[in-house]
Amino acid sequence: MADLTPEEIKHHVKTYIIVFVALAFFTIVTVSISYLDLGVGASIALALIVATIKGSLVVCYFMHLIDERTTIYWTLLATAAMFFILMFVPLGTMLAQAKV
Repeated sequence: MADLTPEEIKHHVKTYIIVFVALAFFTIVTVSISYLDLGVGASIALALIVATIKGSLVVCYFMHLIDERTTIYWTLLATAAMFFILMFVPLGTMLAQAKV
């Protein structure tokens, strides 16, 4: 980072400002979704989609994963896979017990 030119620094600052504006916009969208009468399921699904977009922006730009090697992406993919396994295995066992 110490050998960056002023033009490169301006480019990075511009990128961070654009990401900040996008995060602010999606925060307004999230609040607006709460005022819509879409039903519980649709509201939650839409809010989760917006939250995923916001989380992706934070992870990619502020945590610098967009510039990292593929090893980081494989680690992130494995983490996401384990998250879904740990979320849906208990749900599946709960549904199986409810049928009995």
